[in-house]
Amino acid sequence: MAQSLKPAAQLKNHVKRIYDAFSDKELSAKAAELVYPTKSGWKGELVIVFQKIEALHKACPTSQGDWYFTGNYPTPGGYSVLNQAFINFWEKREGRSY
Repeated sequence: MAQSLKPAAQLKNHVKRIYDAFSDKELSAKAAELVYPTKSGWKGELVIVFQKIEALHKACPTSQGDWYFTGNYPTPGGYSVLNQAFINFWEKREGRSY
């Protein structure tokens, strides 16, 4: 919460520690759980498979867009949105973080 009161240039990415606690396989399983269509009546299995982050970096060497998979947000402005998204999650608020 203290992060939300700071200017963007002073923000830190504390959410990254959440990602660091899980393997790629665990993150993929959680993503599948989050997007599973619970209200449709469908009872199939959903598996989400991501390529390794190293392969993503090799395929897109000039892109910094791995934050959805690693928590490595590339800019202080991204930290602001990230921190607000985490606050919204923690407080069970819905809607956009920006």
